[in-house]
Amino acid sequence: LIAGILCGIALTIASYCQQKGISLMTDNASGKAGFITALYIVFTPIFGVILKRRIPKIVAICVPIATLGFYLLCIKSGFTIEYGDVLTLASAFFFTFHILIIDYFMEKGANPIKTSCIQFLVVGILSLICAFVFETPDFSIIWNAKFEIMYAGFLSSGIAYTLQIVAQKDADPTSATLIMSLESVFAVL
Repeated sequence: LIAGILCGIALTIASYCQQKGISLMTDNASGKAGFITALYIVFTPIFGVILKRRIPKIVAICVPIATLGFYLLCIKSGFTIEYGDVLTLASAFFFTFHILIIDYFMEKGANPIKTSCIQFLVVGILSLICAFVFETPDFSIIWNAKFEIMYAGFLSSGIAYTLQIVAQKDADPTSATLIMSLESVFAVL
């Protein structure tokens, strides 16, 4: 229960920051957002060290390279950064927390399927509350996009995040982030 609630909160905040960040970016939004979001590859091992986990030596090389990539993609003349970039970077931190929460609770023997179900219940409730607080939902538009919403909800979110939790039961967080980092490749494509 606690695993699902914490995962749901982290995933809601991460998704919101990522989506809002992308909407505020002015150039190459999907490619840049994919790269920035994939910085969880760097953050996960760093936070893992804070949590007393070993990290591969290659991470010492990857952190400066990823930081340079972030700089080249995001920093404009005059050393400025867009608000959308900052929000998307915040999403990378919350995706990092999501990965580490999963790792912690899977090591403690939490059931991955139950954790995933509770996670999505929490995401659904929090997202519904946010929709009514921050937006003005138009139910006719929602109904017209029902198939796209079902695809995004069930396949690209539901199945993908459930498989992530199931797979992380047998994988360390750094290895999991490396596999999930292919998201940035697909974002650019």
